[in-house]
Amino acid sequence: MRLIKIMVFLSLLVLAAIQPAFAQEQEMSLGKFSEEIRGLMLKVSPAVVQIYTTSFGPVMGSIPQGAAVFGHQQATGSGVIMDSSGYIITNNHVVQGAKRIQVRLSAAAMGQEAGKSIIAGGGALVGAQVIGVDKETDLAVLKINGENLPHLPLGDSDNVYQGQLVFAIGSPMGLNNSVSFGVVSTVARQLERDNPMIYIQTDVAINPGNSGGPLVNTNGEVIGINTLIFTQSGGSEGLSFSAPSNIVQNIFNQIRATGRVRRGVIGVHPQTLNPLLAESLNIEIQWGVILGDVFPNGPAHEAGLKTGDIVLSLDGKPMENARQFEVNLYGKAINQKVAIEINRRGQTLTKSVTVVERQEPDYRFFDMITAEKNLVPRIGVLCLDLNKDSLKLLPMKPRNSEGVIVAALSATINLFGEHFQPGDILYSLNGEKLSNLRDLKKKTKALEFGEVAVFHLERGGMLRYLIMELE
Repeated sequence: MRLIKIMVFLSLLVLAAIQPAFAQEQEMSLGKFSEEIRGLMLKVSPAVVQIYTTSFGPVMGSIPQGAAVFGHQQATGSGVIMDSSGYIITNNHVVQGAKRIQVRLSAAAMGQEAGKSIIAGGGALVGAQVIGVDKETDLAVLKINGENLPHLPLGDSDNVYQGQLVFAIGSPMGLNNSVSFGVVSTVARQLERDNPMIYIQTDVAINPGNSGGPLVNTNGEVIGINTLIFTQSGGSEGLSFSAPSNIVQNIFNQIRATGRVRRGVIGVHPQTLNPLLAESLNIEIQWGVILGDVFPNGPAHEAGLKTGDIVLSLDGKPMENARQFEVNLYGKAINQKVAIEINRRGQTLTKSVTVVERQEPDYRFFDMITAEKNLVPRIGVLCLDLNKDSLKLLPMKPRNSEGVIVAALSATINLFGEHFQPGDILYSLNGEKLSNLRDLKKKTKALEFGEVAVFHLERGGMLRYLIMELE
């Protein structure tokens, strides 16, 4: 018993001796970490700018009931200088509709010393012009006059990992040069199922005014452009989303070179392969990507790809599902060749496919429609017959010669399930052929309340089924 007491006493003495050393070591580590963050901000902040926009629109506030008051509106956002000559990347929604754009540069960007005051200098305001915008990714490129400006390099967003420490710099609520930090929640969040655009999701505090500012890693590399948040209160709730740097680089390079963005496709419809589909098709491979369609005369067809081919990899990167395939193809440049490794009836083949420009839908047939003549009220669309007149306005030749074109959507419709898009060509409803607009109105009118409607349609050259429940 006495021996035990002695051992306990000695243990307490050892702990008493170790604790101050551990506390001191911990304090030194935290202090070093803080100094490293400080050094990072001194490196990054000079390249971050505040953007002021002036536009003309309805003025909010106390106005007479029923009156429409218009005037100048002012808003702020953030941006980051991408090269020494003054090209800036920001969000499209920051500059959309702006009649005048000004950029506030930091004192360091103007070649001035920051000073020792804890109240930072205001910097200088300079005019900026929009070089080009891309609504699909919500990115825009601005240009200011200057030389030898501080700028930040783009990192590789493919190397971003869950839990990685990241920093956001910008002007939330107009508060210039603010920094917040957190971790990467998810490396590739797709917010809309049919949209291949993905985002880096973080828990970094981002608020209005942060839009367009950089998300940087601990090396000071831009790995994303802060774009949007999910919020119920209007402020940050830890659901922040940034456009990945690899997509940003593609958009920035194209806009800087030509003022616009061209997107590439190879003419296939990828679908996720699962055990149920594999069993039905008698395929040994149970997970991956299967080509549900290879468009006639497209680059994939010319390269020798066939419907039913199983995609194993794209440029050496294994493909696990259709979304991953679309996302990785999304950033490829026009005329670039991609290597697609496939499995065809047990044989492994590699095909070199040329990426071609995606044809955007042409909606000039909007001028051909009226609500009285073209509205199909049960499904909330305005449609046109597929005929020789409307055919001339389509960007590509449709699969069938008869059908109905969706020209516009009704703002009042409220349907459950999937929704149409302008440019969709409807071929059948619940297995019955749709020859013209009159046929579509008749068949939809006959459907009961709550009945499921399955349309077979063509969208962007690709055939698909669309399911909705009617009111």
